[in-house]
Amino acid sequence: YQPAPLSEKTLPDTFVVQISVLYKLPVIYSIVSGDGKGYFIINSSTGIVRTRKNLEWEDFPVIFNVRATDSSNAGIFNEVSVIVEVTDENDFSPVFPSSLLEERLKENLPATQIVQLKAQDSDTGSNGLLTYGILSGDRLKFRMDEATGILYSTTSFDYEEEPTEYQVVIYAEDGGIPEKKRGYCTVVVKIID
Repeated sequence: YQPAPLSEKTLPDTFVVQISVLYKLPVIYSIVSGDGKGYFIINSSTGIVRTRKNLEWEDFPVIFNVRATDSSNAGIFNEVSVIVEVTDENDFSPVFPSSLLEERLKENLPATQIVQLKAQDSDTGSNGLLTYGILSGDRLKFRMDEATGILYSTTSFDYEEEPTEYQVVIYAEDGGIPEKKRGYCTVVVKIID
């Protein structure tokens, strides 16, 4: 049996799967091995398996064996394995070490790297994979490398002719399924004479 994967947020006493046998006499169902941490319980007469407690994603998949025994003769039985997988929920949003950064940029420089931003996400797998982008700010003068988190200028600046301060709001977005989560950081770029 391979029932539908459970969410790691599945509550205790949730239906998992029903085991059944082709047998004319009553049987007694029991979990005989593989569920060392006691996540599951089976109804001995219906064969319905339910969760017994909260699930820890790190412990899965769990493969356990269910035995059906003839209720009047313990020597007559058969076993089947059940594979239960648990999906990792997107629990955390990305977090930047600081929500505000100030960077200085000399005027008249060609396009250049300004700063590398690095957010943290405590999820695993795709839920913790981050991409970076510009939420707001002058996209003609700045660009973001979505993989590395490096903010670049795309042009040179003239201290006398243009604004001497730019605000660029950066986001880090995780690869969460079904929903992605974001964290933000504002970079204030000061043009230096």
